[in-house]
Amino acid sequence: MEKAPVAKEEKMLRERVLKGEYLMGAWSCFNSPATVELIGVSGYDWVLLDSEHAPTTTVDLMSQLQALSRYQTQAIIRVPWLDRVHIKWALDIGAHGIMIPYVETEAQARDAVSFMRYPPSGVRGVADCVRAYRFGEDFKKQFFKVNDELLTVVQIETAAGVEHCEAIAAVDGIDVLFVGPMDLSTNLQMYKAFEDERFLEVLQKIADAAHQSGKAAGILLPNVDCIPLVRKMGFTFIDVATDAHFLLGGLKSNLAAMQKYK
Repeated sequence: MEKAPVAKEEKMLRERVLKGEYLMGAWSCFNSPATVELIGVSGYDWVLLDSEHAPTTTVDLMSQLQALSRYQTQAIIRVPWLDRVHIKWALDIGAHGIMIPYVETEAQARDAVSFMRYPPSGVRGVADCVRAYRFGEDFKKQFFKVNDELLTVVQIETAAGVEHCEAIAAVDGIDVLFVGPMDLSTNLQMYKAFEDERFLEVLQKIADAAHQSGKAAGILLPNVDCIPLVRKMGFTFIDVATDAHFLLGGLKSNLAAMQKYK
């Protein structure tokens, strides 16, 4: 009989990120435990659970984390905004990391790190009975090391973010500069011009800023054909498309194949 996947990971995601490993992610915006479980079955390194653009709640996110708990795929929750309360809730339910949209300044980056960490390193509120610590069973074992294990990902999505990306990357505790291509290209008035030389220069600037501070560069790509280019630039934390794109593309492809037999 085939054994179930092991629930405990050998290395924390943050450790792997900062070592420069190529880590493959999947983006989930369906607010569906079943979809997230399929991502775990598939064996991705990480999954992004979206609460910025997806219709979700903290309870919904916890159900998705529970669906993923048998698998080694580690979960990052994208919060709606740089908000202390949303970050606290996401961490308490057991996220391995947090992605924060629209970070534009060093000060915002410092706030992000502070919201992620317990005192004296930050301002995260303390509770021992939350899911992140198996409702209290693992609190004593985890509390004093969790500040060093949680992954902090900030999105560079505006001209201001690009301008300050070196200072953002230099903040201790920021682990990944992550490009949101749709917002970034739109805000730079180059909507979806992902192959434009000017846009590629911006991507390279962000990747270089991350590497200069010993951090990782990440990006959400429209398709796998883009991977060689961004890998050459130094991006290592990579996702291609979303669950919605994959389902829609698969359904349309299947329908086209079926229509041949009309």
